[in-house]
Formats: sequence, structure tokens, C-alpha cells
Amino acid sequence: MGSHLCDRLVAQGHHVLCVDNYFTGSKRNIAHLLDYKNFEVIRQDICIPLYVEVDEIYNLACPASPQHYQLDPIQTMKTSVIGAFNMLGLAKRTKARILQASTSECYGDPTVHPQPEEYWGNVNPVGIRSCYDEGKRAAETLFIDYHRVHNITVKIMRIFNTYGPRMAEGDGRVVSNFIVQALRNEDITVYGDGLQTRSFCYVDDLLDGMMALMASDSSLTGPVNIGNPGEFTMIELAEKVLALTNSSSKLIHKPLPKDDPRQRKPNIDMAKTVLGWEPKIVLADGLSKTIDYFRTVV
Repeated sequence: MGSHLCDRLVAQGHHVLCVDNYFTGSKRNIAHLLDYKNFEVIRQDICIPLYVEVDEIYNLACPASPQHYQLDPIQTMKTSVIGAFNMLGLAKRTKARILQASTSECYGDPTVHPQPEEYWGNVNPVGIRSCYDEGKRAAETLFIDYHRVHNITVKIMRIFNTYGPRMAEGDGRVVSNFIVQALRNEDITVYGDGLQTRSFCYVDDLLDGMMALMASDSSLTGPVNIGNPGEFTMIELAEKVLALTNSSSKLIHKPLPKDDPRQRKPNIDMAKTVLGWEPKIVLADGLSKTIDYFRTVV
């Protein structure tokens, strides 16, 4: 997601400073930008304060895949909380507006469906996923308090499942997992009965919403749901991937991970009303673009 955002900002003529510790990011994703005079990259963890001059900050830091954020849950929490604190401090010093890439995981395993922004969520605070879920929730609190206390212009977007080219083939997320397994004609791993649902937003649509939120009036802080309200079961997703790849893979079932949400679907009425935004790319088209990318790397 970050590399696609850099593409857009560079193309618009902005001077872009990309900061990444490469824990889940890849230099390959930004290699094509390195020759641009208005693009720089710094290798650094945002848990360490950053002393630069900026006028906008997009805080996308933190691994989003359970496979990665559960690898070092303490570091995950530090990235969400200490990283947010450092970025907010930078925004305060430079008087920059700042956007927090929050997450639909703030809703946990929801008891309200679809999930509107005013829903407070159903999160296990001591579960295996809580390092990510609660870290992001704490970051939202920090953002709003910095806005209240220091009058910083903040934007909070709750991102629902997003996919597209440049996903890492081994990141453990369902779209990349299914595509890689299908292209290799390996068994496709479905957890539980496969009837749990997710809503998948193509990266280009997501960035349209992100940039619209960043450009919105300073009075709009969010949180704002940004995602695609089209809802699919894991079996439906797997079947679409199989058809688009013409794969001979078979579905196999494994136990559902602990605290895995049964349903996930955004209510995007706020985004439609205040941003004039809604996704345009249907799942089949987005999957085709993503499969084309993975054919070049798998």
C-alpha cells in the first residue's frame, strides 16, 4: 500500500520521503522511484523519533498480517503506540496534518453487521490478535487526544481488507495465500468451514479514499471506514481465484485460528457522504490484476 501511495504522490509532483524499516516492506516495491528527484527513502523504525521537515504525514507503519504481527507482539504494540506518539510529535512540531492508517480490526469479532464507525467493537484485550487490535485502538486515542489538546489536524481511516499488486507472496493474508497456492497448483488452505466473510478493497480504490480523507476539511478527524462493502465467504474467494487462474488446486480445511472474526463488512455511508467516495473496482477485476502481478514473481 505504501509503495502505491508513493507512486501517486510522486506523480503529483510532491516531494516524498519514504520511511521504512523493511520488516514487511520490500525495496523492490520502490526501486522504480529511486531515480526521481522528488523521492527519498530512509531506513528507520518509527519507534525512533524522526527529525525532518514535512507538511503531511501518512502513518502506515505496522505489519497487518497476523503471521507477521504475532511474530513479535511487543514490537507490534510499540510500533502502533510509540510510533504513533513519535509521528504525532513530528506533526506537532512541523504543524503538519497527519493521517493514521487504522484498521477494521478495531471492531474485533463484531456483534454489529455491517460495522459503522460509531460501533465500539468486540475485541479480546488479551488474545493472540490483541497486540495489533488494541495497538491500533490505542493509536486512535492518541490521535484524537493530540487533536483535542494540541489542535493538530488528524485523519483516522479504518482500513478493511485491501489487496493488489506488490503484496508479499508469503505474508499470510488470504488473497495472496490463495493466489500463490493456486498458481503453484498446491492445495488451497481454508481455515474453519470457510463460511466466515471478508470484504475486499482493491488498492487503487483504497488510495482514492485515503487521499480524499487527507485532503478533506480539517474539521473531519474520523474515524472513517474505507473499504469495499462487497462481502464474500472464504470459499467464494477461493472459487474465484481457482477460476481466474485455471488452477488444479483443491480446497483443504484447517482449524480456524483463535479470535478470527466471523464477519467483516464496512458501512461506508460516512465516506460516501463526507468524501464522495466509494469503491469502483469489483472483486473479479481486482483479482485479475493481482494474479497478473503474482505470475511475474511466483
